[in-house]
Amino acid sequence: MNWTNALNDYKLYLKIERGLSNNSIDNYSFDVKKLIKHLEENNIVSSPVNIQKQTIQEFIYAISKTINSRSQSRLISGLKGFFNYLVFEDYRFDNPLDTIDAPKIGRKLPDTLSEQEINNLISAVDLSTPQGERNRCILELLYGCGLRVSELTHLKISDLFFDEGYIKVTGKGDKQRFVPIVPATQKFINIYRNEVRNHMVIPSEYKDTLFLNRRGKQLTRAMIFTIVKSLAIKINLGKTISPHTFRHSFATHLLENGADLRAIQLMLGHESITTTEIYMHVDKSHLKDVMQSYHPRQ
Repeated sequence: MNWTNALNDYKLYLKIERGLSNNSIDNYSFDVKKLIKHLEENNIVSSPVNIQKQTIQEFIYAISKTINSRSQSRLISGLKGFFNYLVFEDYRFDNPLDTIDAPKIGRKLPDTLSEQEINNLISAVDLSTPQGERNRCILELLYGCGLRVSELTHLKISDLFFDEGYIKVTGKGDKQRFVPIVPATQKFINIYRNEVRNHMVIPSEYKDTLFLNRRGKQLTRAMIFTIVKSLAIKINLGKTISPHTFRHSFATHLLENGADLRAIQLMLGHESITTTEIYMHVDKSHLKDVMQSYHPRQ
């Protein structure tokens, strides 16, 4: 088995068996491609089946000079997944990365915005243009429902269930979930749909896509990033933010106001509650209030 065949089979496994998105598959593949490039550049003849631990250690040592510890840890994790697949399919009897430890890294706490900062960003949107109504709606949804960028750009009109108070969101691995949507956010979506989107010339393939650019096509991830960053500059925010910052703020503010961690997990679409627990480290001030309110021995 050569590297090309092994990588193609692995990508197929990630798509069909694991149900991962194309973005996730690309990320996992990129880790393996780095190893392949290292072997080629150093004229090392070694297949996925017979490559030894020492060769991989030398690769990790070489690349550690060019990437930080967090990226190095992710790389090792990605390679472990690839070789675990080879073991699972009986191409190998062992995983050469089993005894290779990733560097210890601190847990990175997510950046958040205060409620006032979010209000300032939304207020800075220029509503004199059709794109302004759309952009305000985008920010309201990012913060109001805690969506990922890809979830927002792929949102369909047929995913809106306003009578029931939910939207259907397609997340990582095409997994779907229903997220509550408050009346205020519904109102801004309806304004955008009725006063802006209804007057656009829309190609047939985008008739059901909610957020569109000037040409009536689906917005790109890059455009959402541009909208957010330009507004941050406009109000002199003094923070480096991205669309994901609104998602972090959504979760943090819910937790600070007493929301249940399990409920936040479901709304964010986290597969493991361990991922959601990172928000417990952002602000512990509410924990004392929980203790005083619910513990019998006060």
